[in-house]
Amino acid sequence: MIEFKLPSLGADMDEGTLLEWRIAPGAAVRRGQVVAVVDTAKAAVDVECWQDGTVLDLLIQPGDKVPVGTPIATLLEAGETAETVQRPAHAAKPARPAAAPRSATSAAPPASRPRISPAARTRAAELGVDANRLSGTGPQGAVTLADVEAAARQAKPLDRHAAMRQAIATAMSRSKREIPHYYLAETVPLGAALAWLAAHNAGLAPERRLLPGVLLLKAVALALRDYPQLNGFWQDGAFRPAAGIHLGVAVALRQGGLIAPALHDVADQPLIPLMAALGDLVQRARSGSLRSSELSDATLTVTQLGDQGVDGVFGVIYPPQVALVGVGRLAERPWVEGGKLCVMPTAQFSLAADHRASDGHYGARFLAEVRRLLQTPDSL
Repeated sequence: MIEFKLPSLGADMDEGTLLEWRIAPGAAVRRGQVVAVVDTAKAAVDVECWQDGTVLDLLIQPGDKVPVGTPIATLLEAGETAETVQRPAHAAKPARPAAAPRSATSAAPPASRPRISPAARTRAAELGVDANRLSGTGPQGAVTLADVEAAARQAKPLDRHAAMRQAIATAMSRSKREIPHYYLAETVPLGAALAWLAAHNAGLAPERRLLPGVLLLKAVALALRDYPQLNGFWQDGAFRPAAGIHLGVAVALRQGGLIAPALHDVADQPLIPLMAALGDLVQRARSGSLRSSELSDATLTVTQLGDQGVDGVFGVIYPPQVALVGVGRLAERPWVEGGKLCVMPTAQFSLAADHRASDGHYGARFLAEVRRLLQTPDSL
């Protein structure tokens, strides 16, 4: 029997509230299948199952708030039956669809859950509204978007924002307290990359064009192939390299705050599908429809703040990752090329790295490789 526990969806998550089950006892589940929707301080997240099995018991109910690592369901493995396994003490009885362990801070759920559309539930999560406690005005009492927004206006408007700021503060305080950061910066000429980009985009509709950001992400990912000590996690007192290169992309949320979901397998993707995947990820991050793997898989985070007009950014590493790359404003600056003074489009790349996993010489070589790759955009 497998205990399915509430996963950690980032260093800034300590607990989560179950919004919805997508499975029922007796259902077969596959690895990667969305089995639940959980509300965190930042968003409502689709939680995926990490193994194949058959649902035995659901241990919590919608409305329950539990700490990360709490068993929330049990699964039968191949060949097991409900009669042949011994349930742990906290498991629900097989005759009940769900058990009732709950945290001290959770309120009892209503006797029956209201009907609510996925769009209204997503909006409720964004606004910090408990959709299960709303009275709907739609057909057959369904909760509508208007009901959610009306409830939000009556509630404390800063609750979710305050919770997000607190979660970020906790994670970043831990990072600065535990991680011995070192910082490096390199100004990278981007004339060749932007010329290649302009030629590629010529004649294409706006929605099909590549943006500079996707070139920068691909260059970072390719460089990590040769500098794996920056791509992984510091866990249990040792560095653990990641199996893939999944870049966390820092996204500013419309309601305030920041989230950095993972863009998967960046080094292996051609630029055109990578651009599409990036656009989709940013859109879903801002609409609150991310999957749990996107919040837990990032192996290095990239933050691009150039659109805010800053020349450089020196970020704080997102534990348990061991590095963060920052990219500042893309601007024309004086430059010496072939012994002559010219004007060159450039951007400052910075690296914040964990001194336990690498040193400054290693990090400098990594930034030099990123710079080299951007001088030969065809290689991307």
